[in-house]
Amino acid sequence: MSIKLECHEANHFCDKNQYREASIWEKIRLNIHLIYCRACRKYTARNIKLSKVVKDPKVKTMPRDDKRVLKEQLQRELSK
Repeated sequence: MSIKLECHEANHFCDKNQYREASIWEKIRLNIHLIYCRACRKYTARNIKLSKVVKDPKVKTMPRDDKRVLKEQLQRELSK
């Protein structure tokens, strides 16, 4: 088995690593690949950011009363 990876393999290992499914050997090969591949470093960085957003979205919702009022206003405007 070679240490060198192609980008599609590195991306696959990155995804596996994100879900804690990558083996030690896959992590080593991925890290070596990331040393010299800018595109895969960007992919990995975006993957990490996406994972953080999904885990803690910090979404704020509109209160139900405000939604009801907005819906009524929209219905009035559409019925004109």
